[in-house]
Amino acid sequence: MSTETPVPPADPSAAPSRRAVADADAYLAVERSPEFAELRRALRGFVFPMTVAFFVWYALYVILSAYARGFMSVKIVGHINVALVFGLLQFVSTFLIAWLYARYAGRRLDPLAERLRARVEGERG
Repeated sequence: MSTETPVPPADPSAAPSRRAVADADAYLAVERSPEFAELRRALRGFVFPMTVAFFVWYALYVILSAYARGFMSVKIVGHINVALVFGLLQFVSTFLIAWLYARYAGRRLDPLAERLRARVEGERG
């Protein structure tokens, strides 16, 4: 079973336009450029460590909930226990990561992307 969209048979009279070929070449040139590699490296430098950190944090919550029931059931205030606090901290950490990413993207990724876009548009225009 394939998940790909079937491609209709090629019409020999429908050759790609010069503009489409030029655009494809321009995108390939951008993909091979050192600026694009720097942008990808900067993105991965944030996304991969943050993803690992979040999964470890979430796994800790799940493992503690499954195997440390005594610890997770410790009451902190009234009916609020450690498990509830950890669960709520999952939401807090999600919003914190989103906020950190927005700051990181604004300071590090957006300037790289803007330079790359300006270079590509300068070559096209």
